[in-house]
Amino acid sequence: MTVLAVEELAVRYGDRLALDDVSLAVPAGAVYALLGLNGAGKSSLVRCLLGEQRPAAGRARIFGRDPWKERASILAEVGVVPEEPDAPPAMTARQLSRFCASLYPSWDEAGLRERLERFAVPQDLPFGRLSKGQKGQVMLSLALAPSPRLLVLDDPTLGLDPLARRSVFGELIGELADRGTTVFLTTHDLAAVEGIVDRVGILKAGKLLLDEELESLKRRFRRLSFAPAGEDAGRTPGLAELAPVAVAARGWGVEAVVSGYDEERFSLLRSGRGAGAPEVTSLSLEEIFLAVVGRPGPAQGESV
Repeated sequence: MTVLAVEELAVRYGDRLALDDVSLAVPAGAVYALLGLNGAGKSSLVRCLLGEQRPAAGRARIFGRDPWKERASILAEVGVVPEEPDAPPAMTARQLSRFCASLYPSWDEAGLRERLERFAVPQDLPFGRLSKGQKGQVMLSLALAPSPRLLVLDDPTLGLDPLARRSVFGELIGELADRGTTVFLTTHDLAAVEGIVDRVGILKAGKLLLDEELESLKRRFRRLSFAPAGEDAGRTPGLAELAPVAVAARGWGVEAVVSGYDEERFSLLRSGRGAGAPEVTSLSLEEIFLAVVGRPGPAQGESV
């Protein structure tokens, strides 16, 4: 069953196209990570999914329904953790829980209190006086309390210290193990999510560059390191068949990141170079991401 989907989605802000013909789907029980630099379009896609923004073209679906037309009924089964924790600053976590409990028939007050105790978040301190990490932990606890079918996390650990980030993802991992909740998240913390995501999408300038199972992605991306051989780095015989996405000449030789690695193709390249055969190393999700989108330049401001 498909829990979340976007089909040929486009979002415009005036003349600027923030999302361009984006399609993806998330099956029940999966953890999907949408990655992209600031300004790539991640937040625009999340807003369309949550019924906060109407797309210029295409459509978004949650549980097969249109969140723009049926937002209230759909969000009754969705937990949301926004990029910036947002709640009335004078309300305490205990008061927020009582308020939210009136909106959800399956509200788990005891579970929420247990989470806040694990996080060591004061339950009677006004939200506005909590640290950013504590605010994020409150938002996650509130999002999980109604036992949602779908959890949407919009970069929930952005700006948090390492301890707060670890607690958020630790709680998420526990939730997945206990309930198999479907998760859709955007994040900059690629190292933290690598061990829990099933599928990855990468956005760049509003275009979805890839949408693939993580294990498949990691199988086909490799870094090759060549000893000096005198040829032009970009014209290494046999390299083109491995679909290089980045090739650089180094002082010691050539380094290439390829996206079409397989043993048969690599064997042909290796046999053709004899003693100068390349070394192969696997790549982390973060290294694959940087190879696909390039390294970020100066800060680009708020995400779109």
